[in-house]
Amino acid sequence: MTQLAALSDRTRRLTGLDGIWVLIGADSVVFAILFASFMAERRHDPGIFEASRQTLNADLGGVDTLILLTSSWLVAMAIQALKQDQTERVSRFLLAGALTGVLFVASKAVEYAGTIAHGITPATNSFYMWYFTLTGIHLLHVVMGIALLSFVWLRSRRGLYGRDNAELPESVAVFWHLVDYVWIVLFPLLYLMKAAT
Repeated sequence: MTQLAALSDRTRRLTGLDGIWVLIGADSVVFAILFASFMAERRHDPGIFEASRQTLNADLGGVDTLILLTSSWLVAMAIQALKQDQTERVSRFLLAGALTGVLFVASKAVEYAGTIAHGITPATNSFYMWYFTLTGIHLLHVVMGIALLSFVWLRSRRGLYGRDNAELPESVAVFWHLVDYVWIVLFPLLYLMKAAT
């Protein structure tokens, strides 16, 4: 029984490369501090925060949420295909995941352009400073995630990954799911939650 438990412990591992979870944990802590700071600032001036929140396009934010959820699902399907050594499916799913990430970037560019065209910048008020800061940091994560997905996609097309060599794609997938998770918190925080006035 002891040998069986030891064998089970040796075969069990966390998804991805060593250290990816430390990076994910540290990034999550940074975002949690930013979210808490936003909430604290909102309590000081709820009227400005609520009036400013209402100018955001919640429908577009909802579409962005669906885009990122779809992208995360596609990346999860790539990892599932990888574990089944279905290399053609891996590259197709990774490409689709990266392209939906690009779609998210395009959507945010349209939203930023519309906001700035109305004369709204980070200097307009504290809500917009937080809006541009939080969505901007998230957008940088999205761009980095797209670059990583593209890198793994190119290598997967050459057959460099398989069931026994999945750590890097798994790590990239974990990072991409963090990007999705952060947006799932960010979307209601900025676009939906009413500030008590």
